Amino acid sequence: MTDDVIELYPSFSNPSNISCKQMEPQSDSSELIPGLPDEIALECLTRLHYEAHAVAADVSRRWRHLLQNKEFYYHRKKHGFTRKTACLVQLLPVHFEPGRSDAKTENPLKYGLSVFDSITRIWDKIDPVPKYPDGLPLFCQVASSEGKLIVMGGWDPTSWEPLRDVFVYEFTTRKWTQRVDMPSTRSFFAARACDGYVYVAGGHDESKNALRSAWVYDIAADEWTELTQMSEERDECEGVIVGSEFWVVSGYDTDSQGRFKNSADVLDIKTGLWRHVKEAWGVSRCPRSCLAVGQNGNLTSWDAYEPAVGVGTCGVDMGDRVFVTGSAHQGAAQTVFVVEKTSQGQIGKLRKVETPFEFSGFVQSGCLVEI
Repeated sequence: MTDDVIELYPSFSNPSNISCKQMEPQSDSSELIPGLPDEIALECLTRLHYEAHAVAADVSRRWRHLLQNKEFYYHRKKHGFTRKTACLVQLLPVHFEPGRSDAKTENPLKYGLSVFDSITRIWDKIDPVPKYPDGLPLFCQVASSEGKLIVMGGWDPTSWEPLRDVFVYEFTTRKWTQRVDMPSTRSFFAARACDGYVYVAGGHDESKNALRSAWVYDIAADEWTELTQMSEERDECEGVIVGSEFWVVSGYDTDSQGRFKNSADVLDIKTGLWRHVKEAWGVSRCPRSCLAVGQNGNLTSWDAYEPAVGVGTCGVDMGDRVFVTGSAHQGAAQTVFVVEKTSQGQIGKLRKVETPFEFSGFVQSGCLVEI
């Protein structure tokens, strides 16, 4: 967004109090919808399902500026017209040749991005990243903020070389853009987004050395800023946003491969300061993809709620409900549940979700995307 456009949005610090004029360039005086006052036209466009935004953005210049503006996103969110979905890094189905019963699984395995709407129970696919049309970078990290999906890092799906790539997917335009690379190579790191920023910490470098370092990525500015380091190394850690804090949970040191810590380092997003929390996690338990925040703010694991998802567990918290998937044992079929929370925030009954074949693959990781 250019400086002259930024000046037209003085209300960004309080995005709930916005008007139609504040979302658009002042040089365009045409009506949003001919014959309707702009404020009524705004409410009509606010109710458009996000899947219609890509087409609607081609109607006029004003519509395009409006639909792609984050002020409009916050307006939709305030009035309850955004949709909370689970975005998943999921194993793509293997297609066998007709007539062959001895076909083996493809090697290497290929992953794509799936989206699950827990209200409508509708599944969808996101188009591949143009740079990697045959499958996502292996073990890439995903995060989301302001309706955008960010994919970063991982390994080249062919050479298995670690990558520093960063890609952003806009659901409004249904297009990918490649952004500035990550400042350094790291794998199996913690990554979570909040209010337009992605926080990254831990993991290991190209020499398998566990890392204490941390960075923050400004999505709008496409810039990285280094943060102060954590108190200790954390390889294969997991990240979660709790209020205004970025929790980096568990992981292990370079010299203690696979022996997971029970502590966490917690970044205060407002001050940029870290604090160390002891006994935040179970001893020798991998937190990857299964970490959950309990009703009282305590950390737990989604695999503890249902034996059918006890192996390869992945949970995505969507506010009033949770997407949970996994298997009963190694080699068993993937099972999907939606867990609705009670009014007190407690975990309610798990309801099994029927899953089409093309969305039945192993889920490596996921994140909430409010579109």
